[in-house]
Amino acid sequence: MYGSSFTNDLGYGSEVAQSVAAHSENKAGQPRILLMGLRRSGKSSIQKVVFHKMSPNETLFLETTNKIVKNDISNSSFVQFQIWDFPGQLDFFDPAFDSEAIFGGCGALIFVIDAQDEYDEALRKLHMTVTKAIKVNPRISFEVFIHKVDGLSDDHKIEAQRDIQQQALDDLADAKLDVHLSFYLTSIYDHSIFEAFSKVIQKLIPQLPILENLLDILNTNCRLEKSFLIDVVSKIYVATDSSPVDMQTYELCSDMIDVVIDVSCIYGMKEDSDGLAYDDKSQSLIKLSNGMVLYLREVNKYLALVCLLRKENFDKHGLLNYNFQCLKQSITEVFQASNTAK
Repeated sequence: MYGSSFTNDLGYGSEVAQSVAAHSENKAGQPRILLMGLRRSGKSSIQKVVFHKMSPNETLFLETTNKIVKNDISNSSFVQFQIWDFPGQLDFFDPAFDSEAIFGGCGALIFVIDAQDEYDEALRKLHMTVTKAIKVNPRISFEVFIHKVDGLSDDHKIEAQRDIQQQALDDLADAKLDVHLSFYLTSIYDHSIFEAFSKVIQKLIPQLPILENLLDILNTNCRLEKSFLIDVVSKIYVATDSSPVDMQTYELCSDMIDVVIDVSCIYGMKEDSDGLAYDDKSQSLIKLSNGMVLYLREVNKYLALVCLLRKENFDKHGLLNYNFQCLKQSITEVFQASNTAK
């Protein structure tokens, strides 16, 4: 599960600088993700839904963030990072702020823009933030979540994304800054926020190309249509094969994990268990009405392999099981080698 989750009350001026510096120490090799944006843009709701399993409807009662909220996400050996949720009213150009402490150890900066509101001010804040951050840490990955798009029509979504993207890139070009921004349409009421966070997290996993290659090999040898390595707690997929991701397929695979764990909690818990309903015996097979099969296997206590394949290709169970064991061993060796090299 997740590690510590705590908040730090921050005032302004020198107290802010001291507090940020005091909490800027990071665990070795653990990247930091900064969550920024204007007030009421939806930053805290995103964090609660993705990492604390809060219902989207419950987020309507969240209070406005007026402090830096720091969360250590420590649910597996290779999906470990910190999320710092910054209140929208903080001014990073205040001399009291230690920019090095804020941006120096940052792996990714997510800037959230409310697509249902006027976003001129948000774009100005985005430009100021990127300008400040890139001078301190040129390696930061800049991600823009165009959020709350659930209330917009498809045409309005496309128009908002085009408008925000064009203005943001024009501002950077005018400032002669060569910075890459990635843009995502997100909502906490569907899987788009999990898809966007998955893309952000994948950029912080150096072993990603190897994992993608391993899944491609598995797909070829077992005639799979699609395969995901999904974190069983957050439902973020840390890797998938090289074929394009279809949102409906990802939703099916993600929901399957909830079904397996919920059923295991009800019927599969042993008296001497440690409270976990997911272990090395966890696996599941669901035959869909469209002739496809969903197949889940445990990779480790934090990761699941979820595959989609045609029913007629699910004829050689022994071959699939053997190739899965080879994949599982390879993933273990990849991360053992990475940990040894640190």
